[in-house]
Amino acid sequence: MYEPIRTKSVHTPAGDAGFPHRSREEELDIQLAGHLAALLAVTDELGLAVLGERIAEQVARLRAAPPARHAGRSEASPAALHRRAHTLAGRALVVAASRADTAVAILAAEAMDAHAAALAAPTAPTALVGTP
Repeated sequence: MYEPIRTKSVHTPAGDAGFPHRSREEELDIQLAGHLAALLAVTDELGLAVLGERIAEQVARLRAAPPARHAGRSEASPAALHRRAHTLAGRALVVAASRADTAVAILAAEAMDAHAAALAAPTAPTALVGTP
């Protein structure tokens, strides 16, 4: 009643597709380096040099090359930057835990704590422009 399928399904993996495949560990390394590089950019923008150097060391270890450092500045407020950095550190922590990278997991947890503390700290009053 039904005619059998004569062609291979597009969902069937090709045996030798002619391109290299990466292992799960290699994919996690790439993903973790990406999250850390993004965190490094925000950290540099916030001017956190010590934390930035520690993150840069881990990115260099994962990529086997030194990371590009953030040169530009955005118009984002410090609070928005701390929220972004907290989110990126959380993503890095999840991937680091997945690949059992203790050094990066500790670094990401410390970064999350630092950015959460910066968000919770009361802001210093700003001086009005033009007042003596």
